[in-house]
Amino acid sequence: MGEAQAAPASDPGTLIRSSDYRRLLVVAALVGVVVSLASWAFLELLHWIQVWVYEELPQALGHDSAPIWWPVPVLVLAGIVTAGAVRLTGGGGHVPYQGLSGGVTLPNAVPGVLLAALASIGLGLVLGPEAPLIALGSGLAIFAVKALRDIPDQAVSVISASAAFAALATIFGSPVIGAVILIEAAGLGGAMLPLILLPGLMSAGIGSLVFVGIGTWTGLDNSDYSLSPFSLPSYPVPTAVDFAWTLPLSVAAALAVFLVVEAAKVSARVVARSPWVLTPVAGLVVAALAIVFVASTDQSAEAVLFSGEDAFSALLSQAGSVSGWTLFLLVALKGVAWAISLGSFRGGPTFPALFLGAAGGLMAAQLPGFSETPAVAALMAASTVAVLRLPLSAVVITLLLTSRSGAGVGPIIIVAAVVAYLTIETLEAVRTRSREGGGPR
Repeated sequence: MGEAQAAPASDPGTLIRSSDYRRLLVVAALVGVVVSLASWAFLELLHWIQVWVYEELPQALGHDSAPIWWPVPVLVLAGIVTAGAVRLTGGGGHVPYQGLSGGVTLPNAVPGVLLAALASIGLGLVLGPEAPLIALGSGLAIFAVKALRDIPDQAVSVISASAAFAALATIFGSPVIGAVILIEAAGLGGAMLPLILLPGLMSAGIGSLVFVGIGTWTGLDNSDYSLSPFSLPSYPVPTAVDFAWTLPLSVAAALAVFLVVEAAKVSARVVARSPWVLTPVAGLVVAALAIVFVASTDQSAEAVLFSGEDAFSALLSQAGSVSGWTLFLLVALKGVAWAISLGSFRGGPTFPALFLGAAGGLMAAQLPGFSETPAVAALMAASTVAVLRLPLSAVVITLLLTSRSGAGVGPIIIVAAVVAYLTIETLEAVRTRSREGGGPR
């Protein structure tokens, strides 16, 4: 009898219809407003730092543009500041090679996360802002909700997740993508999923409205840091040749990202021995990679530095004029810089994966019978799923970015994501068995 009476309390439908849950939706909407304002301020500050350091400051010192040696002092400084931030509460956030599953960030850890992100991302390391945004959203939500009385711990967790939805919506430009990423990363599912999903969508939806409105009210351009669909050649129908190339290239992309993440783990272990010395050294190595790229091509160092979301349009618009050698150097040098950044600094792994996938796709488009749009779409999906280990999220993100090209990219993206995911899981299993001494079976 006691069990029969207790069952309705845990029934999702009963909870959703309750007045407490409706109040929770209102709180989620209010938190979405606060988090979106904070996320906008954080992204604007990041963009301002990047522009000031790499454009305005060199000009103020008498240079027409940043000289070839400019990344050296900047990235050494990034290493010093990041090393200091890692010593603060929360360690500056989780190490980026771990993906987006860093867990809830408590309010007292947010300052360290933001300082590490501003130094790493703002000064040019190969990382994106999505992980710090999630940390900022969850930390602010917990701080705001804890100030209220009589809020149960379960409700605090729901609001924290909802705030992360809103934070991700600001950079991906879509509340739905933020929801998909966090649901998949957290492993949410089953009958209780709507309890988290509804407040999350409410928070992200209201927050997105505020975020878009901020651009209108302030006159600032949110497109400086928000992703939008790319301009790729029309691709209405996939072909057998495209699928034939997609399969091995997806395997190759997954293998490349696997090696990058393994190198990042080594970088993290090495830097942890003496962060104050070795984090600046890691920044110096990234600067050297950018200098090699500039000295070997007619391109800017910023192609190797930064996460890549600002450089997508330039990369794709120059697809017909950039040589295969330049693209190869870009992928190779930025890949190494990404590995060092993933292990030694703080930020998100998603945007560099997308950028390197796009650059690799432009190289692959030169293969017989292959073309630009399916090549770029396939390698972006494969690279993203290989680093995030979130196949649905990788598919949704890539579909959004290639949506202007037509319906033909959908099957290519799905096949690439599935093949890359299976490849990365197989490589992980082989690595685990080899470390355990069992060898392949």
